[in-house]
Amino acid sequence: MATRRKAPDLPSLAGESWLADHRLQTLLALLNGAGGEARVAGGAVRNALLGLAVADIDVATTLPPREVVQRCNNAGFAVHPTGIEHGTVTVVVHHMPFEVTTLRRDVTTDGRRATVAFTGDWSEDAARRDFTMNAMYCDSVGKVYDFTDGYADILRRKVRFVGPPSRRIREDYLRILRFFRFHAHYGKGAPDPKGLSACTRLRKGLDGLSAERIRQELLKLLVAPRAVETLKAMQKAGILKHVLDAAPEWRVLKRLPPDPILRLSVLARDATLLQDHLRLSNEQAKRLQAIAEAPLLSPDFRDTERRRILYHIGPQAWRDAVHLSWARSRAAVDDPDWQALAGLPDDWPVPTFPVTGRDLQAAGFAAGPALGEALRKLEDWWIASDFKPAREDILARAKP
Repeated sequence: MATRRKAPDLPSLAGESWLADHRLQTLLALLNGAGGEARVAGGAVRNALLGLAVADIDVATTLPPREVVQRCNNAGFAVHPTGIEHGTVTVVVHHMPFEVTTLRRDVTTDGRRATVAFTGDWSEDAARRDFTMNAMYCDSVGKVYDFTDGYADILRRKVRFVGPPSRRIREDYLRILRFFRFHAHYGKGAPDPKGLSACTRLRKGLDGLSAERIRQELLKLLVAPRAVETLKAMQKAGILKHVLDAAPEWRVLKRLPPDPILRLSVLARDATLLQDHLRLSNEQAKRLQAIAEAPLLSPDFRDTERRRILYHIGPQAWRDAVHLSWARSRAAVDDPDWQALAGLPDDWPVPTFPVTGRDLQAAGFAAGPALGEALRKLEDWWIASDFKPAREDILARAKP
């Protein structure tokens, strides 16, 4: 008869500096008073147990949302109802925001959103969360509460669904992408077999999700330490094609820095078509277009040639072009010549052409096409002179 593996002893987080922060302790004390109970939940506990930095701190409480709002308002804290229909408000304590959510359970789900009911049962709240490592809590003195064996999975670096994976996925199909995103950030080895199998079977559910939700998860995945291995697993399982039209250059992707837009340009078959598909911002779309048009660069270029190209395409496009050219080369990933090339915008701030159309008009040029042509020729001469001529020297060449 098989024996159940003994759960590891839970450590204490009492020594964590983020937990001792007076703003968090003030909020926990406020919510713990008069019959309430509050604990830090989810990502902060997970990261602390993994030895990673803690950024955002979420708080779970047995108090209903209206009680949370009333207590915090009475204490003089700003409260924003960021998701109050699902029990979530954002409380700002001395300029530090905390997301405070009432314990809840799912009543109905449709694969994209859930109708919830509030509860005072911590284990019930844990049971509705996505992954075991995200279903942990700690109180104000650092005691850890684990209802789903999440700590054992943290020790194994295994991203595992809470309960049956297919049930969790059908509640919200975005959890397919979250499974891979969390594996890329925190996992070790191959993805959890049961989770991977369920994600593969239910992958068509991704087609019904909004572009904004897909984009958010994908961009977070692309910066993860194990992004490339995870994307390969997604492609092998037939999941990646439900996210975007991919034609990845795996070697190049692996050699790029963890920049989501730069990596996206190499992952997609044609990244310039992704603005509508992923609801990218205009800035992101313009950057992808510039990457597609970027020249192939090399440390063999002369200094004057480097400066001329940098002047024309700008610092961001220059860095992107260097990293892409470097990744496609045979040079080592720490090659000092390529590093120097990438750092050119820091060593040589791009100058501004010191002459304008008004300057030429003051010199006797009439407004019109001839003025624009003269200005262009003067700029070409200035660039060919390696940007050295001063404004007076340029104007001295201007003849109406």
